[in-house]
Amino acid sequence: MSEADLSVPFRQRAGGAMKDAHLQEALTIATTKFIGLRREAFADFPEGERLRDLAREIKEATLQSLDRYLEQLIDNVERLGGHVHYATTAEEARRVILDVARRTGARMAVKSKSMATEEIQLNEALEAAGITAVETDLGEYIIQLAHERPSHIIAPAIHKTKGQVAELFAKELKREVAADPEVLTRLARGELRDKFLRADLGITGANFAVADTGSIVLVTNEGNGRMVTSLPRVHVAVMGIEKVVPSMTDLMVFLQILAKSATGQKLSVYTTLVRGPRRAGELEGPDEFHLVLLDNGRIRQLAGTLREALYCLRCGACLNVCPVYRQIGGHAYGYTYPGPIGILLTAMLDGATAVTDLAHASSLCGACADVCPVRIDIPKMLVELRRELDDKKLAPWTERLAYGMLARVLASPRLYRWAKPVARLLQRPFARNGTIRSAPLFGDWTRTRDLPAVAPVTFQERWKDLEREGS
Repeated sequence: MSEADLSVPFRQRAGGAMKDAHLQEALTIATTKFIGLRREAFADFPEGERLRDLAREIKEATLQSLDRYLEQLIDNVERLGGHVHYATTAEEARRVILDVARRTGARMAVKSKSMATEEIQLNEALEAAGITAVETDLGEYIIQLAHERPSHIIAPAIHKTKGQVAELFAKELKREVAADPEVLTRLARGELRDKFLRADLGITGANFAVADTGSIVLVTNEGNGRMVTSLPRVHVAVMGIEKVVPSMTDLMVFLQILAKSATGQKLSVYTTLVRGPRRAGELEGPDEFHLVLLDNGRIRQLAGTLREALYCLRCGACLNVCPVYRQIGGHAYGYTYPGPIGILLTAMLDGATAVTDLAHASSLCGACADVCPVRIDIPKMLVELRRELDDKKLAPWTERLAYGMLARVLASPRLYRWAKPVARLLQRPFARNGTIRSAPLFGDWTRTRDLPAVAPVTFQERWKDLEREGS
C-alpha cells in the first residue's frame, strides 16, 4: 500500500491495506520474526524485568526535573564547543537547520535514520531550499527512492518484500539485481559511498543525550551513522527534549533493554557517543556541531493525560505485537508515528482531533503494554483519549446517539427491563443465528463485525425460572 492520503477515511485506508497481498506477506514475516527475537532475548536475560522497572523510574524522575537536566545538557554541549538551539515548533526546527545549512554553504546533506526529522518534515524543507537530502540508512534509502514515509519506527521499509525492493532499484537506479538482501545492500552501499564523501552537512537524530557529559548517543545497526557524524563539515542532531537522561549510569540501563526490545539483539551493532565538534589533534569529526532540542507539543504533555508517552524509547516493540498494526501496517495510520504508541504521539503533536478514528484502532488487548521496555500503559491512555474525544463530541451523531441511549438503559434497571422486549421486537428482521450483520444506524459497526443480538431468554429470566423450579 502506498502512503496514506488523509482525505481518505481511515477505515478505507485500513481496508485497502488488508487487501494488499504483498503488504500482508511482508508484515507477517517481519513482525513474527521481531516478536520471536524479543522473546528469546528476554528469556536469556533474567535481569530484564527489573531493568524495565528501573528504566521507567528513571524516565519519570527525569521528566519531573526536565528543565534542570536540559540546562545541564546545554551547558555541557556548549562547553565542548557545540551550539544548542531550542525549537518550540516543527517550523522553528526546520528554520534553525536551514539557517545552519545556508550559512555554511551546504549543497548536500546526508542523514542517518531519525524519526524526529520525519516528524518535522525536514527532507521536504531541504529540497525546497535547493539542498539535496540523502537518507543513508538502508530502509530509509529504500523508501526515499519510493517517495514514501517510514511505515515502522525502526524498520522503515518493513512493508516491502525483497522482490519489491529489487524492482524499485531497477527502476530508480537503473540496475537489474537479484532479489537477494546481500546483493541489494551491496548495491545501495556503492550508491551511497560517493554521497558521504561529497556531503557538506550530516544530520542525525539522537536516541539519548546524557546531561552530565553533554554526549549525544546514536544506536544503530549500520555504519552510516558514524559516517554521517564524522565526514561532513557540519553535524546537526535533532532530538526530542524527552530523550535526555541524567548520567552514563542511567544510559547503561536503557542500552541493556533497547536493542532487546527492538530487534532481539543483546546490543545494537553501533553505539556512538558524540561529544561536540572535532577538537585540536583529532583526525575525524565535524568543524561544527549543532543540537536542536525539539519541543513540538511535548512540554504541554508534562502535565497532560499523555505524559507517559514521553517515556517512549522508539523501539517499535508495541507495533510488532499489535493485532491492528500487523494487519494494516504503518501507512494506513496516516501520520509520522504508526502503531499504538503512534496514536498517542500523534494526539500529542497534532491534537486529539487528529486521532478521532485512530483512537479506536486498537483492541485494547494489552500486548503493547506487556512488551514495552518502560511499561507504558498504552491501553489506559487510549481509553482516556477516547473519553476526551467523546467529551468534545467528535464522534458521528449516530454513534453518540446509540452509545448515549445504551448508557441510559444500562444505568437504569427499570429502563433495562423495559428495553429487552422492545429490542427483541426491533431486531427480528435483522437477527440471524444470534447475530445482527446489518441494521439501520449500525452500518459502520456491522460492516466489519457482527453485532450480538439480544438473547431470546436473558440470564435474569433464566434465573427466575430456576428459582421457581427449586421452590
